[in-house]
Amino acid sequence: MRIRNVLAAAVAAAAVIGGFPAPASAATTLFVATNGSDNNAGTQSAPLATIQKAISLITAGGTISLRGGTYALASNIQITKSGTSSAPITLTAYGSERVIIDGENLGYTPGAVGSTIPAAQRGAIHMEASYWKLIGLEIINGPYGVYCAGCNNNTFERLVTRNNYETGFQLQNSSANNLILNLDSYGNRDPRKNGESADGLGIKEGSGTGNVVRGARLWNNVDDGFDAWMFTSPITIQNTVAYGNGYNRWSIPDFSGDGNGLKLGGSSGTGPAAAHAVTNTFSYSNAAHGFTDNGNTGAITINRSTAWKNAKTGFDVDGGSTTRLTANLAVGNKTSVALGSSTASGNSWNIGGTWTFVSTDQATITGARNADGSIRSSNFLVPSNGSAVGAKI
Repeated sequence: MRIRNVLAAAVAAAAVIGGFPAPASAATTLFVATNGSDNNAGTQSAPLATIQKAISLITAGGTISLRGGTYALASNIQITKSGTSSAPITLTAYGSERVIIDGENLGYTPGAVGSTIPAAQRGAIHMEASYWKLIGLEIINGPYGVYCAGCNNNTFERLVTRNNYETGFQLQNSSANNLILNLDSYGNRDPRKNGESADGLGIKEGSGTGNVVRGARLWNNVDDGFDAWMFTSPITIQNTVAYGNGYNRWSIPDFSGDGNGLKLGGSSGTGPAAAHAVTNTFSYSNAAHGFTDNGNTGAITINRSTAWKNAKTGFDVDGGSTTRLTANLAVGNKTSVALGSSTASGNSWNIGGTWTFVSTDQATITGARNADGSIRSSNFLVPSNGSAVGAKI
């Protein structure tokens, strides 16, 4: 037994002769630090320098642990290998350390007006892979923050995607069973398209069942908070907040941002019939609608959600959908609801009367999150009369 152990140690030592790391195994944790070296072994005491090097070495079941600091990218991060259902790959911040992935030096930050970003360059993190967990990362200044195409069975938890030159987080093409949990996405803008494209979160131009958005906060983006443009499969949205979207905070010329809190579909009654389900979600102070079907012809459901002080309609569902609205609250919008062929029961406008709130102070709901990443609870926009109508987080 002792001879076997000695031989194993010799093999491991030989693997790093010349400064090259040993291949990662399923049980590996590789460390990356801004003061590391890609000739290191990737241990905590000898970390790698680049996230891409760690990705090239990691195998199913492994973890890439990023030490705190700003990782300024010379080329975007490409994730094209997959984990497995029993052995996903994890890319995570180390402990509570703050990890910033900065794409400012990449191309198309911003692109020229009217230009198209080549597919492979979309995203400071560009992902075409499955069975990954991305946890606790902050992605800024990229040509998209996270761009995930053809991605299945991934978990994206406690990410921040801010100040990117396109949508903060975009999932598209054939992508199923992804969980986007406790995302903060804000300040994203796209000068190359005069503000008509950069959303906080987009799940669009594709299909795939089982995609869930939970606990997202999407604010001050140039176009929409959430956009499901031309996505043909149902998306579940829960406990989410969208506000302040669609205003030209960057003085973009020929501005064309839309400004919906949640855009739930296609275009002008010709979009795909996708039965998206929205529950316990706030949409307020947006430049256009709070919630809109945007031409989705499907049976959307919106339940126990709140539209407040949106510049247009609180619940705009007359674009071709057969939306079912139940126990929602609309106050202070230009128009409460545009119903079309949709149905509504138990909502504030069905009940009637004057609606006031326990609190209009958003400081708690928009402030620091709980330790687990969830949004802190408050009485923000809870009806003073105690009715079980509208969202509460």
